[in-house]
This record gives sequence, C-alpha cells and structure tokens, in this order.
Amino acid sequence: MQHPKKERSFIIIKPDGVQRGLIGEIVGRFERTGLKTVGMKMINATEDQCWTHYNKDDAWFISKGERTIEDRTKNDLPIEKEAIDYGKEIIEQLVVFMTASPVVVMVVEGNNAVDVVTKLVGGTEPTTADIGTIRGDLTLDSYNIAGLDGRAVRNLIHCSESPEEAERETAIWFDASELINYTLVTERMLYDVNLDGIKE
Repeated sequence: MQHPKKERSFIIIKPDGVQRGLIGEIVGRFERTGLKTVGMKMINATEDQCWTHYNKDDAWFISKGERTIEDRTKNDLPIEKEAIDYGKEIIEQLVVFMTASPVVVMVVEGNNAVDVVTKLVGGTEPTTADIGTIRGDLTLDSYNIAGLDGRAVRNLIHCSESPEEAERETAIWFDASELINYTLVTERMLYDVNLDGIKE
C-alpha cells in the first residue's frame, strides 16, 4: 500500500488563469501548503486530449442538459434541443475554451493531495466558491451567465476529484518519464518521524 504522503493530484491552470497572469499566484498556493510539484509544463491542449480528459457519458450529458433547460426556462429563453444535446454542448464549449490559449498542466504530491488541492481550489462556480479559495478569491464567473452567453464557465483551474481520477488524467497529459521523483528539504519537517538532523 502506498503511503498517504505519496498521493498525487492532477491540476490544469486553464486559459483564463494563464491569460490573466495568475500562474505564479495559483502555483504558490499549492507550494505554501507543502505539496510538492512533481510535473509541470505549459502546452497547447488538443481537442482529443480534452474530450478524453472530460470522459463523460450519456447520463452526465442528460443531467447537465436538464439543468440548462431549467436555466433557459427561468430566463424565458427558447428550448431548442434535447437535454442530451445541451449536455454535450457543455463539453464542446469546454473544448473550445481549453484550446483557445496555452494551459499549464501539473501534478502535485503530498499527504491527501487530492483533498488538499480541492479545498484550495474551491467550488466549481466562482461566485459561490468560498472566500480564501483560488476560485473564490481570483474570479467571478457564474454558471448562469456562462449558460446565457453559450460558453464554458471560466473558473481558472481544474483539479482531480479522486486519486484514481488523478492517475487517469495524469496519463492523458504526461508521459511517465516527465514526472520526477525527488526529495524536498521541507518534506523532512512535514513527514520525518523523529526530525533527526534538524539541529546541527
């Protein structure tokens, strides 16, 4: 069994994070917790990578499409498609957004990395994300306005929801050789049992 301090999470700093010059701010938040970056690069995402990454099925498309129909009904907008088509449109809009600019993809490692990253990132809708989180502090988009404008919500960042998802997503964006195993000096303070050698 792998030690919890070796857990990894996958992150994408999306085009809005790159274009607004927030890469350093975002990466710094992860580093300050003690998470270790084991892979990071700026790339132009491909459509194939994005569709493989989002990996949604018909049940997801229908569920999200029904929510879109509810929003359109509340705003007195016409219903022109089936729920499944509105759901697929969400991913289509995400693919357009994710390929509009370079993105930064990264893998971080540390105790409960997935939960720690999720806590730092905040809820997926910026206007309802908690203050103190990346999305709550650094942007203001909402599902409602994104839906009305027919575009993807601009929420700066993607993070994995589970260690298993992190492993699957990492394989889409990184070759195994691009992930580096090394020791940070700070890991001794975070994880060493006896703190041997801290004093000279």
